[in-house]
Amino acid sequence: KTSLGSWPPVKLLLVEDHRIIAMGCRTLFADQGRIEILEASTLAAARSLLEKTAVDIAIVDTDLPDGSGLEFVRILRTDYPAVRVIVLSPDSTPVQAMHAVESGAMAFVSKAADPLELRDAVFAAERGERWLPADLVQQMALLRSRGKSPASLLSDREISVLRELVRGRSMAEIAGTLSVSYKTVTNDCASLRAKLNARTNPQLVRVALDLKIA
Repeated sequence: KTSLGSWPPVKLLLVEDHRIIAMGCRTLFADQGRIEILEASTLAAARSLLEKTAVDIAIVDTDLPDGSGLEFVRILRTDYPAVRVIVLSPDSTPVQAMHAVESGAMAFVSKAADPLELRDAVFAAERGERWLPADLVQQMALLRSRGKSPASLLSDREISVLRELVRGRSMAEIAGTLSVSYKTVTNDCASLRAKLNARTNPQLVRVALDLKIA
């Protein structure tokens, strides 16, 4: 079992609004008495804690009730540069991981991953090391080797469809707005999900907002 029991105490801030996941994180580090876990279910609560307490590591969910976790990562890197940040995401896509790293995160962990990956990420962050799943490292390297940003992978119409999705429009409404068939819109959505590695349209919207491409 990975452990750094002889290392100094650590204050770990968990910014996560799902209680079951928060409880799971506490259980994951229950044998690490030196790790004190602070919890915040909103970005506002996290800011309040950071103003009062020095934190060593922050685990930040990408999707929080009052804003984007990735945007909060950028704020942390500017206002609290000593805090080592781990992004915890419901998505396990190379695009999302790449954006997390570009935002300033030291590690990226999917909520669908083996819980021990989160332990490994925390211990790596404590050592000052970057941590990413091996399969995502390969996929991110492939994207970078092609010299392509996520937006460059999309056609003009796909970007238009994505913008309408972000505005909350239905596929029928998008078809009317863009003067194309409903089938064309569904095909574009399928293409967008494939290119941005999103499983559903709501995930597509979240990726678009985080990547600022719509």
